[in-house]
Parts: sequence; C-alpha cells; structure tokens
Amino acid sequence: MPGDGPREVLFVLQPDLVLLDLAGPADAFRNALQQQPGSYRLRFLAAQRELTAAGGLTLGALEPLPERVGARAILVLHGQAGDRVDPRRPGTREVIEWLRSPGVRPGTLMCVCAGAVLAAHAGLLDGRACTTHHAHLEELRQVAPGAQVLENRIFVADGAVYTSAGVTAGLDLALHIIGRQLGPRIAADIARELVVYLRRAGSDPALSPWVMHRNHLHKAVHRVQDAVAREPGGRWSSAALAAVACTSPRNLTRLFAEHAGCSPLDYVQLMRFALARQLITQTRLDLEQVALRAGFHSAQHLRRVWARWEAQPPSVLRSRSAAAWPQ
Repeated sequence: MPGDGPREVLFVLQPDLVLLDLAGPADAFRNALQQQPGSYRLRFLAAQRELTAAGGLTLGALEPLPERVGARAILVLHGQAGDRVDPRRPGTREVIEWLRSPGVRPGTLMCVCAGAVLAAHAGLLDGRACTTHHAHLEELRQVAPGAQVLENRIFVADGAVYTSAGVTAGLDLALHIIGRQLGPRIAADIARELVVYLRRAGSDPALSPWVMHRNHLHKAVHRVQDAVAREPGGRWSSAALAAVACTSPRNLTRLFAEHAGCSPLDYVQLMRFALARQLITQTRLDLEQVALRAGFHSAQHLRRVWARWEAQPPSVLRSRSAAAWPQ
C-alpha cells in the first residue's frame, strides 16, 4: 500500500470462539494479501496466550492485547458458542475493558456474529444501526438499548462500524470491506478462489457482476473472463476474445454457452456495465467520460445497456450527460 504500509487486521479472540467466525474472514484477508502484497497484516490477539475454541481446538502463541490500536487498523470481534455472551468470563472481561480504553481507536470495527454483543458491552454500538446472529438479537437489544438493531440482514454498515449475522456472514462482511478498500475486482477474485458468492448490501444486486457466469472449471473460458475483467473497456472483438482462448470465435461462443451460460460478447457487456456502475458510485466523472472509460460508444449506449441489466437506473443516468456527480 502506498506510503502508510499495510493495514493491520487484528482478530481479538476469546475462549469458546466459533472457529468459522475466525477462519472465514481470516482466509478472505489472507487471499487479499496474496492478490495485493502489502495490503494487510494479520494479527491474532487475546487476553491470554492460549485458549480453547468451541469444539476443543487449542489456539496458542496468541499476541497480548496492545495498548494502542491505530486509525488504519481493522479490529475484528468474534462471539462465543452458547446462548449468551458472558461479560464476566475470564478472557472476555479483559477484552471488554480493553475495548473501552482510550488507546483503542481502530479505523474499522468489524463484528462477526455475537461479536456485536461484545462490542455492545463495551459501549461501541450506542446510537448505531447494527445486527447480529438471529439467536442474539434480543440480547443485543438488551445490552445496547440505544442501538438500532436490524433483523434479516447479512451485515450492516454504520460509518466505520460493521456488524454481521451468524458465522458465514462474517465472510460476506470481510469481502465487502476488502472490496471497499482494494476494489470490487479483487473481492470478486477472492470470492471465486474461496468458491463462495460475493453478496452485496442494500439495493445492490444479490450477486456481483464480477462473479456472474464464473461457476465453471473450463480454463480457456476463465482465461478470457480474466482478461476482460482486467480491462473491460478494451477493444474486445470476437476475434480478440478468441485469440485469448487460443481457439476460433465460433468454438469460443460454443464454450461460453456450454460453461458460462452466456455469449462472449454478452460477458464483455456485463463487465463494462459493472465497471460503469463502479465509476458512477466512486468517481465524479460525467456520464460521457464514464461511458468511454468503460468501453461504451456513448452515454446513450450506456443507458441502453443499463436498462438491460438493471431495471431502475440511478437518477444520475437520467440527468444531463455533462453534469458532474454530486459529492
């Protein structure tokens, strides 16, 4: 990462932690580090040097809780197996006291499952929208009466505080945070490597365009898809795509239909749409600039494609092309 070094991802562990709460997000950030070397540094902290997870596995050589946590750090809190989080339990009590200390000010707080209840005991969710595992929703409301506890959510983002539902939702949340920090294409690559869907939040599509049509094992088709994803705005004719696959355009069309369920040019259009959507939400480029950068002939062409892939375009698509995006 330029200048400031890697972001530290601090996993704060407690006795009886659910291993999937830890392993899913940790593997996502590990894959991100492989995709973009120097992006993250993973550390595993606890109030004691050794503890036993739910299921009986002993985790050792854990780092002590540091006196200070900087603004670039991602602090990850996990819950415990059981019906409730016991704030008086050894190993949990110390973590709560540490979270309350003035030196612990992470840039991002990420709560997996009942980790939200742990954060609530430390007073970190007051006045915030949040969620947790469905079995802990009432507990969270009791511990944090000043929080807005939301049900039926994979995860909830409120500023720099992120909370997620049960166990595997921690992986969805990790991919979301990685996507925001390193870009959606890296998050999508990680999702494909881990063989999971890349879910999104709010009004976004349930499945990211970056991973659509990739649930197959054909190397030549993946090679073409990788090339298009790296440069959606490139000059992707049928011949150019076939050259990447080292086959004929006709055979590539057959391979895409059989393994990806779409045509090669449809896939190019989908990737250009995904890039345009990203540019619209993350830059101040006007619509003509977005269209050209994403590989479309014009803003009007982009509008037509948008109508195909998404029924409700944002209001900015209906505004005049030369208008800059609002901040």
